[in-house]
Amino acid sequence: MNRLIAQYGLALVFANVLLEQIGLPIPAIPALVVAGVLAAEGKLSAWAIFGVAFVACMIGDGLWYVAGRRWGRRVMKLLCRMSLSPDTCVRQTEVRFERWGGLTLVLSKFIPGLSTIAPPLAGAMRLGWPSFLLLNGLGAAIWAGAAIVAGTVFHAQISDLILRLEELGTVAIEIIGVLLGGYIALKWWERRRFYKMLRIARIGVDELRALMDGGKDPVVVDVRSPGIRDLDPRFIPGALAMDIAEAEKRLEQLPADREIIFYCTCPNEASAALVAKKLLGLGYTRVRPLHGGLDAWIAAGYDVEQRAAASGDPIRR
Repeated sequence: MNRLIAQYGLALVFANVLLEQIGLPIPAIPALVVAGVLAAEGKLSAWAIFGVAFVACMIGDGLWYVAGRRWGRRVMKLLCRMSLSPDTCVRQTEVRFERWGGLTLVLSKFIPGLSTIAPPLAGAMRLGWPSFLLLNGLGAAIWAGAAIVAGTVFHAQISDLILRLEELGTVAIEIIGVLLGGYIALKWWERRRFYKMLRIARIGVDELRALMDGGKDPVVVDVRSPGIRDLDPRFIPGALAMDIAEAEKRLEQLPADREIIFYCTCPNEASAALVAKKLLGLGYTRVRPLHGGLDAWIAAGYDVEQRAAASGDPIRR
């Protein structure tokens, strides 16, 4: 990498950062650190490195932001289909948006898996352009600057490490390849196990409608985050609004002798499946996530309730 960056310089840094920001698993931090080493040795300009990294980051994030504003949650569903952790990738970002607001764009740059999700989610949640550019720009500047500064400050130690890796030659590459392959295999196995659980446990919207019409009186629970409910205040009629963290605290509202159906609008019913799994671990047996979530219910033409975000009062539609 040292020789590549020395030879192709700023163009390689720009391409690496841009490819990472659009979602490819090509980490840019190593390239920025090595570029910082070369800057300390006088072979590259630190300000030029920072400039191309910042521009590439803003271009990639800007494209995702525009996609989020135009296509909403469909973009996040696409990203999660490609993710090795489909059960958490969007939900974690939503939780952080609830907790940190727009600062999520700054902090997510340092949290693997969230930096790609945060810009389209900001667009879907209608964060304004000025706020997006300011906060995302601040995050990009800190992220790129920290890596470059680390390379310049520790250039002697990093140069020594690179020389040792080059001496090891193919052995170092093989070790890194094995570790990376093992990580990917573990995530792939977790993904397969998650999908297998979903196939076994899910209930369809037609089956839920039949339970409701047949007097079975199932308990239906909406586990979307508050911010997502504000964006789309439609509910399945009679559904309880409950966040994931509240499930164990509100067990008195979840009788074990009735069917309990959780739904969300997240990819692969991830949030609903996680809550259902949590209750199964507490001894509940009649717990299932709704296949397709609220989107499938609406697509089937079933009635919904419109609830004001502030009052929570249901309005049948």
